[in-house]
Amino acid sequence: MGKKAIKQIAIYGKGGIGKSTTTSNISAALVEAGYKVLQFGCDPKADSTNTLRGGEYIPSVLDLLRENARVDAHEAIFQGFKGVYCVEAGGPQPGVGCAGRGIITAVQLLKQQDIFEELDLDYVIYDVLGDVVCGGFAVPVREGIAEHVFTISSADFMAIYAANNLFRGIKTYSNKGGALLGGVIANSINSDFHRDIIDDFVERTQTQVVEYIPRSLTVTQAELQGKTTIEAAPKSEQAGIYRRLAGKIADHTESKVPSPLDAQELREWSSSWADQLIEIERRTQRLAVGA
Repeated sequence: MGKKAIKQIAIYGKGGIGKSTTTSNISAALVEAGYKVLQFGCDPKADSTNTLRGGEYIPSVLDLLRENARVDAHEAIFQGFKGVYCVEAGGPQPGVGCAGRGIITAVQLLKQQDIFEELDLDYVIYDVLGDVVCGGFAVPVREGIAEHVFTISSADFMAIYAANNLFRGIKTYSNKGGALLGGVIANSINSDFHRDIIDDFVERTQTQVVEYIPRSLTVTQAELQGKTTIEAAPKSEQAGIYRRLAGKIADHTESKVPSPLDAQELREWSSSWADQLIEIERRTQRLAVGA
């Protein structure tokens, strides 16, 4: 009998974009649906899985290795909401070493000890800082550890800049067995022009929007309780959106190589949108005066 196929997914996004919030709600929705899920936090802050565990931090792999030369991988695995497994790679002491080292070390530890197979997982979801796609942060893409990569982006320029950088990394490693792009998860989309900006970006880079997620106070309230929206407000509209997104990721099978914009194309594209937004604002002001 062959090994069970484990679907491994990497979710990237720049710091502060809502990456861990979205990832944790995807994990919560999947375990709620009966799947066995491990969320693998790849941020040096080691706070990816907090809302899956009532706001509690867990010791990271690098924390444990600083205390002991050898670590049993089970010591780094904790359970949270409805049995979801949580691991934090962690990072070095501030100002010392590479922040990506924790990812490399943690992946190696869990692989060497066959943890994914032992836990009989259906999904491993890597929550990865996407401001830079270098060193350890590129491991899920570069090594082909993840089958599918999704990026979270708002309509803000720096979020799109980070997403475009990720696309460049995926394209670079695509000929060397690297993971491919599943699409963009559009976050904090609360107006038509936010949606239009994201839609235009994915069209130009030949990818797709997987889901549009509005900014919501429900999410803030849940996080203040140390919980995901799925757990804290299971009947809310926002929880329904996260469940729909989780379902789309579960059903996703075909990823591809994106077509990133070069630096000049990205600058020209953003400038054209700046002009459009100024015109939208002027039009809105004229209508307000006329009313």
